[in-house]
Amino acid sequence: MPRLISGAVMVGVGVFAIWMGGIWFQALVSIATGLMIWELTRMVAPEVAARGVLFGQFSVALIMAVPQIGALWILPWVIGLALVATLTMPRRSSIYAIFFSAILIAGYGLVTFRSLNGVTWLFWMVIVVVVTDVFGYFAGRFIGGPKFWPRVSPKKTWSGTVAGWIGAGLVGAIFLVYTTAGRDLIWISMLLSFASQMGDVAESALKRRVGVKDSSNLIPGHGGLFDRFDGLLGAALFMLLVASLVEVPEVRF
Repeated sequence: MPRLISGAVMVGVGVFAIWMGGIWFQALVSIATGLMIWELTRMVAPEVAARGVLFGQFSVALIMAVPQIGALWILPWVIGLALVATLTMPRRSSIYAIFFSAILIAGYGLVTFRSLNGVTWLFWMVIVVVVTDVFGYFAGRFIGGPKFWPRVSPKKTWSGTVAGWIGAGLVGAIFLVYTTAGRDLIWISMLLSFASQMGDVAESALKRRVGVKDSSNLIPGHGGLFDRFDGLLGAALFMLLVASLVEVPEVRF
Protein backbone atom coordinates (compact mmCIF):
# COMPACT_ATOMS: atom_id res chain seq x y z
CA MET A 1 0.00 0.00 0.00
CA PRO A 2 2.73 2.58 0.80
CA ARG A 3 4.33 1.79 -2.56
CA LEU A 4 1.03 2.27 -4.42
CA ILE A 5 0.19 5.49 -2.61
CA SER A 6 3.61 7.05 -3.08
CA GLY A 7 3.62 5.97 -6.74
CA ALA A 8 0.22 7.58 -7.32
CA VAL A 9 1.40 10.80 -5.66
CA MET A 10 4.54 10.89 -7.85
CA VAL A 11 2.48 10.38 -11.01
CA GLY A 12 -0.04 13.05 -10.01
CA VAL A 13 2.58 15.65 -9.10
CA GLY A 14 4.65 14.86 -12.19
CA VAL A 15 1.72 15.09 -14.65
CA PHE A 16 0.55 18.36 -13.08
CA ALA A 17 4.02 19.95 -13.21
CA ILE A 18 4.71 18.79 -16.78
CA TRP A 19 1.36 20.07 -18.00
CA MET A 20 1.69 23.43 -16.25
CA GLY A 21 5.31 23.95 -17.27
CA GLY A 22 7.02 27.20 -16.35
CA ILE A 23 7.90 27.73 -12.71
CA TRP A 24 5.92 24.65 -11.65
CA PHE A 25 7.97 22.20 -13.68
CA GLN A 26 11.20 24.08 -13.06
CA ALA A 27 10.64 23.94 -9.30
CA LEU A 28 9.88 20.21 -9.38
CA VAL A 29 13.01 19.44 -11.41
CA SER A 30 15.13 21.72 -9.20
CA ILE A 31 13.99 20.06 -5.99
CA ALA A 32 14.41 16.56 -7.45
CA THR A 33 17.90 17.48 -8.68
CA GLY A 34 18.92 18.79 -5.27
CA LEU A 35 17.60 15.69 -3.51
CA MET A 36 19.42 13.36 -5.91
CA ILE A 37 22.66 15.27 -5.32
CA TRP A 38 22.13 14.75 -1.59
CA GLU A 39 21.47 11.03 -2.16
CA LEU A 40 24.58 10.75 -4.33
CA THR A 41 26.74 12.36 -1.66
CA ARG A 42 25.52 10.10 1.13
CA MET A 43 26.01 7.02 -1.07
CA VAL A 44 29.55 7.87 -2.17
CA ALA A 45 30.83 9.23 1.15
CA PRO A 46 28.40 8.71 4.06
CA GLU A 47 30.81 10.31 6.51
CA VAL A 48 30.35 13.69 4.81
CA ALA A 49 26.64 13.29 4.03
CA ALA A 50 25.92 16.67 5.63
CA ARG A 51 27.76 18.33 2.76
CA GLY A 52 25.25 16.79 0.41
CA VAL A 53 22.59 19.09 1.87
CA LEU A 54 24.68 22.13 0.96
CA PHE A 55 25.52 20.83 -2.52
CA GLY A 56 21.86 19.97 -3.03
CA GLN A 57 20.83 23.52 -2.14
CA PHE A 58 23.33 24.97 -4.59
CA SER A 59 22.01 22.57 -7.24
CA VAL A 60 18.42 23.72 -6.65
CA ALA A 61 19.53 27.34 -7.02
CA LEU A 62 21.43 26.55 -10.21
CA ILE A 63 18.51 24.80 -11.93
CA MET A 64 16.11 27.53 -10.83
CA ALA A 65 18.46 30.08 -12.41
CA VAL A 66 18.59 28.31 -15.79
CA PRO A 67 16.35 30.88 -17.59
CA GLN A 68 18.59 33.70 -16.36
CA ILE A 69 21.90 31.92 -17.00
CA GLY A 70 21.07 30.60 -20.45
CA ALA A 71 22.50 27.65 -22.39
CA LEU A 72 25.82 29.34 -23.11
CA TRP A 73 26.85 29.73 -19.46
CA ILE A 74 25.23 26.72 -17.83
CA LEU A 75 28.12 24.33 -18.53
CA PRO A 76 30.79 26.47 -16.76
CA TRP A 77 28.49 26.74 -13.73
CA VAL A 78 27.92 22.98 -13.70
CA ILE A 79 31.65 22.27 -14.04
CA GLY A 80 32.49 24.78 -11.34
CA LEU A 81 29.96 23.43 -8.84
CA ALA A 82 30.94 19.82 -9.62
CA LEU A 83 34.63 20.67 -9.18
CA VAL A 84 34.10 22.36 -5.82
CA ALA A 85 31.93 19.50 -4.58
CA THR A 86 34.32 16.83 -5.86
CA LEU A 87 37.36 18.39 -4.19
CA THR A 88 35.65 17.95 -0.82
CA MET A 89 35.11 14.22 -1.29
CA PRO A 90 37.42 12.08 0.85
CA ARG A 91 37.17 9.16 -1.63
CA ARG A 92 35.64 8.04 -4.94
CA SER A 93 36.01 11.59 -6.21
CA SER A 94 36.08 10.65 -9.92
CA ILE A 95 32.85 8.62 -9.66
CA TYR A 96 31.25 11.43 -7.70
CA ALA A 97 32.24 14.02 -10.32
CA ILE A 98 30.74 11.99 -13.17
CA PHE A 99 27.37 11.38 -11.51
CA PHE A 100 27.21 14.86 -9.98
CA SER A 101 27.67 16.45 -13.41
CA ALA A 102 25.24 14.02 -15.09
CA ILE A 103 22.46 14.80 -12.60
CA LEU A 104 22.90 18.56 -12.98
CA ILE A 105 23.07 18.44 -16.79
CA ALA A 106 20.01 16.18 -16.94
CA GLY A 107 18.10 18.61 -14.72
CA TYR A 108 19.06 21.45 -17.02
CA GLY A 109 18.07 19.33 -20.02
CA LEU A 110 14.59 18.59 -18.66
CA VAL A 111 13.88 22.25 -17.89
CA THR A 112 15.08 23.53 -21.26
CA PHE A 113 13.47 20.67 -23.20
CA ARG A 114 10.05 21.47 -21.68
CA SER A 115 10.54 25.18 -22.29
CA LEU A 116 11.79 25.01 -25.88
CA ASN A 117 10.04 21.92 -27.27
CA GLY A 118 6.75 21.86 -25.44
CA VAL A 119 4.65 19.54 -23.35
CA THR A 120 4.00 16.87 -26.03
CA TRP A 121 7.67 15.99 -26.42
CA LEU A 122 8.17 15.79 -22.67
CA PHE A 123 5.14 13.55 -22.17
CA TRP A 124 6.50 11.32 -24.95
CA MET A 125 9.87 11.09 -23.19
CA VAL A 126 8.36 10.24 -19.81
CA ILE A 127 5.95 7.67 -21.29
CA VAL A 128 8.79 5.96 -23.17
CA VAL A 129 10.81 5.71 -19.95
CA VAL A 130 7.84 4.33 -17.97
CA VAL A 131 6.85 1.82 -20.66
CA THR A 132 10.46 0.68 -21.01
CA ASP A 133 10.56 -0.01 -17.28
CA VAL A 134 7.17 -1.76 -17.16
CA PHE A 135 7.71 -3.95 -20.25
CA GLY A 136 11.21 -4.79 -19.07
CA TYR A 137 10.00 -5.78 -15.61
CA PHE A 138 7.23 -8.11 -16.75
CA ALA A 139 9.24 -9.68 -19.58
CA GLY A 140 12.16 -10.30 -17.26
CA ARG A 141 9.85 -11.76 -14.63
CA PHE A 142 7.80 -14.06 -16.84
CA ILE A 143 10.21 -14.85 -19.69
CA GLY A 144 13.59 -14.59 -17.97
CA GLY A 145 16.56 -15.96 -19.85
CA PRO A 146 20.16 -14.77 -20.17
CA LYS A 147 21.27 -11.80 -18.12
CA PHE A 148 21.96 -8.52 -19.88
CA TRP A 149 24.96 -7.46 -17.78
CA PRO A 150 25.19 -9.72 -14.71
CA ARG A 151 28.28 -8.08 -13.19
CA VAL A 152 26.55 -4.71 -13.05
CA SER A 153 22.82 -5.42 -12.91
CA PRO A 154 22.14 -9.06 -11.93
CA LYS A 155 18.35 -8.82 -12.33
CA LYS A 156 18.26 -7.29 -15.81
CA THR A 157 17.69 -9.84 -18.59
CA TRP A 158 17.98 -9.67 -22.37
CA SER A 159 14.27 -10.47 -22.65
CA GLY A 160 13.40 -7.50 -20.45
CA THR A 161 15.82 -5.24 -22.31
CA VAL A 162 14.42 -6.12 -25.75
CA ALA A 163 10.85 -5.90 -24.43
CA GLY A 164 11.61 -2.36 -23.29
CA TRP A 165 12.72 -1.47 -26.83
CA ILE A 166 9.55 -2.99 -28.28
CA GLY A 167 7.36 -1.13 -25.81
CA ALA A 168 9.12 2.14 -26.64
CA GLY A 169 8.61 1.49 -30.36
CA LEU A 170 4.89 0.99 -29.72
CA VAL A 171 4.77 4.30 -27.87
CA GLY A 172 6.41 5.96 -30.87
CA ALA A 173 3.88 4.35 -33.20
CA ILE A 174 0.96 5.59 -31.07
CA PHE A 175 2.36 9.12 -31.05
CA LEU A 176 2.64 8.92 -34.84
CA VAL A 177 -1.11 8.32 -35.03
CA TYR A 178 -2.21 11.04 -32.63
CA THR A 179 0.45 13.74 -33.16
CA THR A 180 2.23 15.47 -36.02
CA ALA A 181 5.53 13.68 -35.33
CA GLY A 182 7.51 12.15 -38.23
CA ARG A 183 8.06 8.46 -38.95
CA ASP A 184 11.54 8.47 -37.44
CA LEU A 185 9.89 8.68 -34.01
CA ILE A 186 9.63 4.87 -33.74
CA TRP A 187 13.36 4.16 -33.89
CA ILE A 188 14.15 7.34 -31.94
CA SER A 189 11.82 6.04 -29.22
CA MET A 190 13.77 2.78 -29.16
CA LEU A 191 17.07 4.67 -28.86
CA LEU A 192 15.58 6.72 -26.05
CA SER A 193 14.56 3.47 -24.38
CA PHE A 194 18.15 2.22 -24.56
CA ALA A 195 19.42 5.49 -23.08
CA SER A 196 16.92 5.08 -20.25
CA GLN A 197 18.15 1.53 -19.62
CA MET A 198 21.76 2.74 -19.56
CA GLY A 199 20.79 5.29 -16.91
CA ASP A 200 19.37 2.46 -14.83
CA VAL A 201 22.48 0.32 -15.38
CA ALA A 202 24.77 3.21 -14.44
CA GLU A 203 22.97 3.75 -11.15
CA SER A 204 22.99 0.00 -10.44
CA ALA A 205 26.75 -0.04 -11.02
CA LEU A 206 27.16 2.87 -8.62
CA LYS A 207 25.11 1.18 -5.90
CA ARG A 208 27.08 -2.05 -6.26
CA ARG A 209 30.34 -0.09 -6.12
CA VAL A 210 29.43 1.71 -2.89
CA GLY A 211 27.55 -1.25 -1.39
CA VAL A 212 24.03 0.13 -0.93
CA LYS A 213 20.63 -1.27 -1.88
CA ASP A 214 18.74 2.02 -2.28
CA SER A 215 19.91 5.59 -2.78
CA SER A 216 17.77 6.63 0.21
CA ASN A 217 14.41 5.92 1.83
CA LEU A 218 12.71 9.16 0.80
CA ILE A 219 9.88 7.46 -1.11
CA PRO A 220 7.96 4.82 0.88
CA GLY A 221 8.16 1.46 -0.88
CA HIS A 222 10.39 2.80 -3.67
CA GLY A 223 13.69 3.82 -2.09
CA GLY A 224 15.13 7.12 -3.25
CA LEU A 225 14.53 9.58 -6.05
CA PHE A 226 17.72 8.43 -7.77
CA ASP A 227 16.36 4.86 -7.78
CA ARG A 228 13.13 5.95 -9.50
CA PHE A 229 14.44 8.55 -11.92
CA ASP A 230 17.76 7.06 -13.06
CA GLY A 231 16.15 6.04 -16.35
CA LEU A 232 14.69 9.51 -16.88
CA LEU A 233 18.14 11.01 -16.29
CA GLY A 234 19.62 8.81 -19.02
CA ALA A 235 16.77 9.74 -21.37
CA ALA A 236 17.15 13.45 -20.62
CA LEU A 237 20.87 13.34 -21.37
CA PHE A 238 20.16 11.55 -24.66
CA MET A 239 17.54 14.08 -25.77
CA LEU A 240 19.77 16.97 -24.75
CA LEU A 241 22.43 15.54 -27.05
CA VAL A 242 19.92 15.06 -29.88
CA ALA A 243 18.55 18.59 -29.49
CA SER A 244 22.07 20.02 -29.62
CA LEU A 245 22.84 18.19 -32.90
CA VAL A 246 19.58 18.52 -34.84
CA GLU A 247 16.54 20.76 -34.73
CA VAL A 248 13.69 19.12 -32.83
CA PRO A 249 10.45 19.95 -34.71
CA GLU A 250 7.34 21.20 -33.00
CA VAL A 251 4.87 18.41 -32.26
CA ARG A 252 1.23 18.77 -31.21
CA PHE A 253 -1.80 16.54 -30.78
